[in-house]
Amino acid sequence: MTWVLVLQWAVMNRRLLLDWLGVLAVAAALSGLLTLLGVPSATLFAGLATGLGRALLVRRKLVLPRHGMTGAQAVVGVSIGALVSLSTLQAVARDWLPVVGVTVGTLLLSLVAGRLMALRAGVSRVTGAFSMIAGGASGITVMARELGADARMVAVLQYLRVLLIVVTMPVVAAVVYGAAGTDAGTPADAGPGAWAGLLFTVVSVVVGIPLGRLSRIPVPALLGPMLVAATLDLTGLSRDAAVPALLESAAFLVIGLQVGLSFTRESLVVVGRALPLALALIVGLVLACAGLGLVLSATADVSPLTAYLATTPGGLYAVLATATDSGADATVVLAVQVLRLFVMLLTAPLVSRWLRRGG
Repeated sequence: MTWVLVLQWAVMNRRLLLDWLGVLAVAAALSGLLTLLGVPSATLFAGLATGLGRALLVRRKLVLPRHGMTGAQAVVGVSIGALVSLSTLQAVARDWLPVVGVTVGTLLLSLVAGRLMALRAGVSRVTGAFSMIAGGASGITVMARELGADARMVAVLQYLRVLLIVVTMPVVAAVVYGAAGTDAGTPADAGPGAWAGLLFTVVSVVVGIPLGRLSRIPVPALLGPMLVAATLDLTGLSRDAAVPALLESAAFLVIGLQVGLSFTRESLVVVGRALPLALALIVGLVLACAGLGLVLSATADVSPLTAYLATTPGGLYAVLATATDSGADATVVLAVQVLRLFVMLLTAPLVSRWLRRGG
């Protein structure tokens, strides 16, 4: 009986089904190409570009099902929560005061840059702040719409910063800090496997979403699973499991599609006009964060290269790869980056409420 209903729905909605199949096929092909080219967050970029193209070329709107977006948010939350570990907390604890200082400094710099961004016509204070928050690009993009920001502009500017960092970071590390490649290689995956990762993800989502809604935290679909996954990691119950790569890629693809499909020609013009100011602010923010790296190096027991990579505002996986390859202290780099990531995501709802009340 169920299959009959499914077939009836498919016949009635054949045009919609073909539309979605075409969009997903293009997004998957573009994702594969961007992955081969080494583009960071390739699946999210592919979804964003495909959704944008579909929105601008076809008048008929294509809306992502709500449950699909909720599931994608939850998977991203688990992926972020899985970054937490006892070794990360221990690395932070060794020099907690300077680490907390540079984290708070990064948040304040982000808010200043966001306030300047909001001086541009068509950019609200919340959108300006979320566009300039340094770190957690995927999480901030997921949260943007629910917290009153323009998710389209937030996604474009967040990943513009990530691209700038990924392109310039290896050059800065080599030229300014004298980083040289080592034979450390990429550490082997010590996780318990894909099935354990899938179980870890399902448990975090099934427990995290209802818990987030019951506790009335903002964006429960993201923050609930994130906090449950972090708790499972810290207690050792996760056994270092992680979200399966294919599932994580699918979640990022869905998020990219959701943002891309919401574009209109008018909104694209607004984003385009804001790009010159945004690029100047992003460059300024990256330089200011490098300055915080100098402060961290002077006040904590870490090398200048380690401090620079630890305070780089985004591109977490590229930063970790550079740290491992250059001989920097990858544990400290991960600890500072993850702490900042959690601070940015957990304070984002408060920032949104404060800015909307002040505005």
